[in-house]
Amino acid sequence: MEKTVHPVDQFLGPHRLLALGLQHVLVMYAGAVAVPLIIGRALKLPPEQVALLISADLFACGIATLIQSIGLPKVGIRLPVMMGVTFASVSPMLAMANSADVGILGIYGAVIVAGIFAFLVAPLVSRLLAFFPPVVTGTIILVIGISLMRIGINWAGGGLPTFPPTMLDGKLALPVNPAYGALDGLGIALFVLLLILAVTKWTSGFISNVAVLIGIVVGCVIASAFGMMTFAKVAAAPWFALVVPFQFGVPTIQIVPALTMCLVLIVVMIESTGMFLALGDMTDRKIDRAALTAGLRADGLGTLIGGIFNTFPYTSFSQNVGLVGVTGVRSRWVTATGGLIMLALGLCPKLSALAEAVPQTVLGGAGIVMFGMVAATGARILSSVDFKANRNNLFIVAISVGVGMITLVAPNFFNHLPAVLKPLLDSGILLAALSAVLLNAFYNGVGDQAEADAAVTATKDAEHA
Repeated sequence: MEKTVHPVDQFLGPHRLLALGLQHVLVMYAGAVAVPLIIGRALKLPPEQVALLISADLFACGIATLIQSIGLPKVGIRLPVMMGVTFASVSPMLAMANSADVGILGIYGAVIVAGIFAFLVAPLVSRLLAFFPPVVTGTIILVIGISLMRIGINWAGGGLPTFPPTMLDGKLALPVNPAYGALDGLGIALFVLLLILAVTKWTSGFISNVAVLIGIVVGCVIASAFGMMTFAKVAAAPWFALVVPFQFGVPTIQIVPALTMCLVLIVVMIESTGMFLALGDMTDRKIDRAALTAGLRADGLGTLIGGIFNTFPYTSFSQNVGLVGVTGVRSRWVTATGGLIMLALGLCPKLSALAEAVPQTVLGGAGIVMFGMVAATGARILSSVDFKANRNNLFIVAISVGVGMITLVAPNFFNHLPAVLKPLLDSGILLAALSAVLLNAFYNGVGDQAEADAAVTATKDAEHA
């Protein structure tokens, strides 16, 4: 009897892998290059060194994605995951960049220490899986999707400038984009959104799977026709750039920056747990403690590689989780192909500049669809939770969603709390996760791992019944 291959492990044809992998790269590219741009400008690096940061970032993105998607022994979740620099690290790194005692080498030292720390504590963090029954998981994934909508909406409006950043009242402040909300940009975003919906409704198979890529390509053609997409940077960029370790010198390790970055990695691992559980639900693959440990170890190893190759902490990118929901393509070899493309972009600045030329308004139409799919996945998980017999679950969801929205709607809410707590309080996803876990423990108690696994299995059985 022929063994059935799980959709996650299915190897698609080369042309499908290339198109689907490119689709993943395009939807994450803007976020992937934003952090090196912000930090490079904050460090007042010359343009050629900022370009080095971007190339190194894309190169390390590719390596981390391959590790997470394909896997090493006991490392890598082996799900369709694209890795990128986490925005949770931006504010702490800006503070380090503005400190004369830390600088860029101190940042890289802190990143390396944090990567090793995350790799070592991954088995301990994975033991928290018993605290994530469906009512907690669904709430966290719902908040992730809602939080991401801010990015998609800002893309549709024309995108917020990524530099030069400033610190205002302890918060990261970006200058106003004068073209934000322009009618031509909004029109393109709406067209891309409608085109994606049309492709998914009236086509099937491979064409439907690349609906987002079709929307982005057609949107770029229209943007070029209206002069909103230019290729001057593409023409000026070189064809090849070698990425080598420690290009800026030997990293220095200092206690306070290293501890701060370790705290950031704790936030990253909690957020990654929510991402992995969302992907497990989308791909119908159970996430047990061993799988979660392997995925979190890959976060740590990716961050360590980032510090070695002159870049920053890595995590799974939420927009690509949403793309899995939109396309329904569950193969991890698609994101592995995306990782190879990221490697190529890191080594070929001309291709990187071409991807960078995609207007954010074009990405906005796609982003609203993808991020909405993440929120919808959370809602789907919550639909299997018993709210009638156990009304306490209503309080868990209601309060946790509200707590998760604090930093989204009121960025200065925690201004008077100690600055050391900033990495924790800046993450609405982490706040929602902590709230949901604590409220669930208060109302429902905490079972052992077997009971948690049984609850997840029961949820999936109910969804597929």
